[in-house]
Amino acid sequence: MANLIIFGILAAIILISAVFCVMTKRIMRAATFLLFVLFGIAGIYFLLDYTFLGAAQLSIYAGGITMIYIFAIQLVSKRTLQGLTEHVKGSQLVLGILLSLAGLVTVVAVLLKNEFINKAMEMADSEVPMKTIGTALMGSEKYQYVLPFEFISIFLLACIIGGLMVSHKKKEEQ
Repeated sequence: MANLIIFGILAAIILISAVFCVMTKRIMRAATFLLFVLFGIAGIYFLLDYTFLGAAQLSIYAGGITMIYIFAIQLVSKRTLQGLTEHVKGSQLVLGILLSLAGLVTVVAVLLKNEFINKAMEMADSEVPMKTIGTALMGSEKYQYVLPFEFISIFLLACIIGGLMVSHKKKEEQ
């Protein structure tokens, strides 16, 4: 019962923070709400006793990715961010709703076609060992993810170096 209450609290934090992240007009607040979403997801991992995934969520996403977002925000000049408002037209709103519904229909169709829900219900009785999850994430065999992680780290390093170069050129021009 306590796990259900904690899950409800974490789910509420995640949903409210995600909505505020999308709806706020201030970019630093959006990054802060994103951080709360990532902390909530890590909390769910810890609640499920997946401590490795929870720690990875905190260190990689909540720590690293959010700091990169904040670093990128700080690189953008304050003059660019000041007075930056966007007015949504009615046609854009309708188009956004239609595209969202099309995406929802696509996701539901894929879930039903591939019988993911039935397979998930069958696997609900059995628990996946942490060794299997760790091997899948950090293995170098087919369908394992160590190579994509390395490519992403190189890409993020290139983005940081590019951001530093852009900020250095702007300082020289001023």
